[in-house]
Amino acid sequence: MRKFLFIAAAALLGTLSLSACQKSNQGETTATAKAERPSSATDIKGWQAYLTQIVEANMGDITNQPYVYFVPGAADPATNATVGRVQGQLNDVVAATVLPGNMVAAGGPVSATTAMLMENAFKNAAKGSFKGVVVLFIGDKADEAAVRAAVEPSGATFKFAQM
Repeated sequence: MRKFLFIAAAALLGTLSLSACQKSNQGETTATAKAERPSSATDIKGWQAYLTQIVEANMGDITNQPYVYFVPGAADPATNATVGRVQGQLNDVVAATVLPGNMVAAGGPVSATTAMLMENAFKNAAKGSFKGVVVLFIGDKADEAAVRAAVEPSGATFKFAQM
């Protein structure tokens, strides 16, 4: 009877360890999959996955959860309302300031819209109020200078990621 229990326990442990190895290999495959830039401005989930990987790649020494804002791109009344809400959220975060060691990131399908929101939000930022904070603008090179000029007086470390 003891031999049977020993053999059954060994078989069970062997099965569990093999299944655990298989699960970890599946996790590695999933982690290495890279999201591509969506071709449609209305592919919200695709854009969020794409922008998330850009934010993660630019985290650097940031260990806190970043403040990430997705700015939708399609031009319809519902989207315009969403853009307005995102602008309000950005304005509130900038007005309240962010503690050092954090990141504020924004991006979306239409770089010019994202740039406009960032510029408007940082227009009223107190000088030096974002010292030690990283601000990441995900957009087109053509919009980088304007956003950088709006963010720099706040004292934030400005980062740009090309879409």
